[in-house]
Amino acid sequence: MTTNPRQFATADAPAGPIPTNDWWSSLLWKRTNCSYSEPLHAHPVSYQPFGDGLGLSATSTPTITGTATGVGEFKYAYAEDIRVGVAALGAPVVKVDGWTDWTVTPYWNDGARTMRATIGHGLPFAYFRTSGGDALVNATGGSATVWSNSGATIGFTVRGHDYVAYAPSGATWSVNGGRITSNLAGRGYFSVALLPTTPSTDAASRAELAATYGRYAHAHVTGTRVSYAYDPATSTVTTTYAFTTTPREGTATRTVASLYPHQWRSLTGATPLALTYPSARGRMKVLAGVDAFRTSMRFHGVLPEVPAVATGAGADLTTLRNHLAAVRGNPMDQRGTDTYWTGKGLGRAARIAEIADQVGDAETRTAALNAIRGTLTDWLTATPGETEGVFHYDRNWGTLIGYPASYGSDQELNDHHFHYGYFVAAAATLAKFDPAWARQDQYGGMVDLLIRDANNYDRADGRFPYLRDFDIYAGHDWAAGHGSFHAGNNQESSSEGMNFASALIQWGQATGNTAVRDAGIFIHTTQAAAIQEYWFDVTDENYPAAFGHSTVGMVWGDGGAYATWFSAEPEMIQGINMLPITGGHLYLGHHPAYNRANYQELVRNNGGEPTVWQDIHWQFLALGDPDAALAKLRANPGHTPEEGESRAHTFHWIRNLAALGQVHTGVTANHPLAAVFQRNGARTYVASNITAAPLTVTFSDGTRLDVPAGRTATGGAHTWSGGTATGGVTGPTPPTTTPPTTPPPTTPPPSPDLPTRYLLPGGGLAAAGSPATATVAGAGGVNRDGTPTNAQVFTATGLDMAYLGGQTTFDLFLDAGTAVGNGVQVRISYDLTGNGGWERVETYRYFATDPVPGYEHYTQQSGLHSATGALGNLANGTVRVEVWSAIGNNPSTLGIGDRSVVTLPYA
Repeated sequence: MTTNPRQFATADAPAGPIPTNDWWSSLLWKRTNCSYSEPLHAHPVSYQPFGDGLGLSATSTPTITGTATGVGEFKYAYAEDIRVGVAALGAPVVKVDGWTDWTVTPYWNDGARTMRATIGHGLPFAYFRTSGGDALVNATGGSATVWSNSGATIGFTVRGHDYVAYAPSGATWSVNGGRITSNLAGRGYFSVALLPTTPSTDAASRAELAATYGRYAHAHVTGTRVSYAYDPATSTVTTTYAFTTTPREGTATRTVASLYPHQWRSLTGATPLALTYPSARGRMKVLAGVDAFRTSMRFHGVLPEVPAVATGAGADLTTLRNHLAAVRGNPMDQRGTDTYWTGKGLGRAARIAEIADQVGDAETRTAALNAIRGTLTDWLTATPGETEGVFHYDRNWGTLIGYPASYGSDQELNDHHFHYGYFVAAAATLAKFDPAWARQDQYGGMVDLLIRDANNYDRADGRFPYLRDFDIYAGHDWAAGHGSFHAGNNQESSSEGMNFASALIQWGQATGNTAVRDAGIFIHTTQAAAIQEYWFDVTDENYPAAFGHSTVGMVWGDGGAYATWFSAEPEMIQGINMLPITGGHLYLGHHPAYNRANYQELVRNNGGEPTVWQDIHWQFLALGDPDAALAKLRANPGHTPEEGESRAHTFHWIRNLAALGQVHTGVTANHPLAAVFQRNGARTYVASNITAAPLTVTFSDGTRLDVPAGRTATGGAHTWSGGTATGGVTGPTPPTTTPPTTPPPTTPPPSPDLPTRYLLPGGGLAAAGSPATATVAGAGGVNRDGTPTNAQVFTATGLDMAYLGGQTTFDLFLDAGTAVGNGVQVRISYDLTGNGGWERVETYRYFATDPVPGYEHYTQQSGLHSATGALGNLANGTVRVEVWSAIGNNPSTLGIGDRSVVTLPYA
């Protein structure tokens, strides 16, 4: 790393620290000792500077190498169509004259001629200012077919790609073979645009599109800027991508922009043109005549850790406690002393501390917190002469480097968000238990420097570049500080980037710093959308059809690769975009069918079940098929943990997801540390309060959850009107010893005719009561499917209610203990007038309980076994609920009083 980061910047370049880790970083870095740069993949155009000008490539057909079951890649590699410059230009070096949030301005000067070109993400235009000679467009990729040449505008095709060059009014273009020139009427500016492919290839259609673009050809983009806002009430992140233009002539101040899939899928307030550009990220849609566009995305929340709803009692608690005891003596289990491996160890200890606290293992929690505190305090304290376990601020580059460094984090400024994300995440965990340590005048100030180095959220802070590692327009991080590869910049571990974003959210929440919190939410929400598109292609629209993979290990500027830097094993290629598994990674479960498909590809490519990093893949699978993941874990209790994992965390994660179900994205919360899970139609609401004051979290379906200070609360799967759902809580202080297996929701009593009704002791069906249980007798080995036998019966009478349409819903809390083969069934009957006749009878398929202690949820999602009659208004009506064993020899426990509930489709 040179001591002069500005050796390839002009005197007019912006002051302050230079950006790194960007799509255009090789212009400033020039790692390969060339005088120009590697290709710059801006999309929809790729560029490469040379001494005589700027090359443009519009590769529309990918190259695919490798196999569909092994290492392979797809590339929209740089293949030059044209080179734009000044006649006789021969600059010895190309420098950088300026940059904004997603544009850059290269600069050429050979002493007699100069050229500046502004290029950027999403811009189909490249804008040029020249002096000392005629503008030159040279068809370097083959012959140029001119289809329009009228005054200042010329349209031509090279290698099947349509371009238009726009000179100032009064100028003309001359064509001599493959050379297109103009004197620009002595005014020294022009622009070149790549047109999207039109359905029609006739010149008139092209000319019409060229005219549309021509309205904005001389409104040169001279600035780009992002702004974002997080609205907790709606859990929405609104992002504005704004353009500043300078009219070189005329009065136009708007431009043309092309949007990536993660942008156009969440676009608000604008309608793209019908035409699109191909790109390495999929189809880019076009907005014409804009000075800004906006996206709106839902933030679905993060958690410090999934709650211990299934590992809080019984045999599973014993298993978990044994796993925790095994790591108590070495919570970090650190594999190296550099910033990355220290970070991995900190991450492991943070998971252990969170879990131990949930299940009341104060000894292990204390050991993990002590390891975190000691390690962070050492690294964040510098003493004279210290060379290891220390951070150093480099004023030349505006960066904070940790020593010992690794993977180029010092010489190339690689991976800072990966390494430092673990430090910040562990600091957030420690801050909950030791807020004095995290004060700004203690170690909080140093943690903030780590955050600002990797992704400085404060434009006014001149010590670090703004959002260093996060590519604002592409929507994701880049790992290489220099970006100097022919394929552009790259990133493999998108999930470690998300670990950093999640850490910002939790640190900001723990310390009351909403600026840090909101920056984390912006990055987390935007990057989650980008990961689903570009690393996972969950829509199956962005990868070339012949690629054959459902995922990539690495995203490059010009494509994607089923590969990593360090391994060709499928487990690592796929797993590197899953780890570390934390409560900040619930986004990995937003498309559960994809989780199952990803695991199936792993097994296919691996020729069988994973043999390394099994825990990572089981935890990922648990977000899509938790029962299958739990079966795999139970069958392999002696697996070797991944380097940053522990058996304790793997067991906790998978066992509790088997109880919680899948992440439910249809409901959000007004608090960032919250999530909703759904299993068999029943929802569990979770919220964490890592502050010193109690709070009430409101979910978008109306559910409210009271969360005590320093705790995590869970609530049952119900919606209340004006009520609250308070649950069994687990959390930092004081530690709990045996958290309740099932959250007991409580609500104010509803009026007699409200539709939500609880199953009560004594057979009532009304407002919630005190916690209780009822025993559902076994079926005695006889098949009672569809026939109530020895049923528990619950009845409500005298109901006057209007039928709303729709269906009955219910959530019955059932536990068969360790009994095998039980199946409980429910029948719900309606007597609309109270005359003793049942106008509507609904019998649901029985629910097969598992042989694991702990409540399960039996809901209407099990489906109807049979139904007779029709629903209508209730006038002095009666509703009856019957619960019995359809199969099985053993009794089952039914949670009643404030647990099992039926919601009638009535007002």
